[in-house]
Amino acid sequence: MLSHKEGSSKERKVLIIVENLPVPHDKRPWQEAKSLTAAGYKVAVISPKGHGSNASYEVIEGISIYRHSLPIEARSGMAYIIEYAWAFICEALLTWKVKFHHGFDVIQACNPPDNIYLIAMLFRGIFGTKFIFDHHDSNPELWLARGGKRGLVLSMLSYLERASFRNAQASLAVNEHYAG
Repeated sequence: MLSHKEGSSKERKVLIIVENLPVPHDKRPWQEAKSLTAAGYKVAVISPKGHGSNASYEVIEGISIYRHSLPIEARSGMAYIIEYAWAFICEALLTWKVKFHHGFDVIQACNPPDNIYLIAMLFRGIFGTKFIFDHHDSNPELWLARGGKRGLVLSMLSYLERASFRNAQASLAVNEHYAG
């Protein structure tokens, strides 16, 4: 799907969206971005600020990184909803900025959260952008492991996870347990 032919006239461009940790501190998406760059892709990343990575924009090793603030670091159900809603708005706005400044053919969404597919679906509908779901964690399982209760939040997390898989042209999994 992401074949890149030597000497091709069209440069392939990938946007990676990460909400969990700032890039380059989130090692898995950072390694993926570096591997894609080494393979000849033009890569941009959207991630939160923090851990000493507080520039709104910078280029590291040829990778354009756009960052947004996070007003809170979630520790409870309502805080997660606020954090994810804020991040979603920032990611959506920055995706438009990246589209106009760099362009992209593919959006790779790194979860959590699983709502990033909604941004990818908008860009698929308008521009034909491909969507890759990079499944780092099972949000429904994380919710329960952190003391969350069965109910509306768990149902919503399960729905979003299934929708991310259903709408992706491809998915990446951490290990065989998630590939399941």
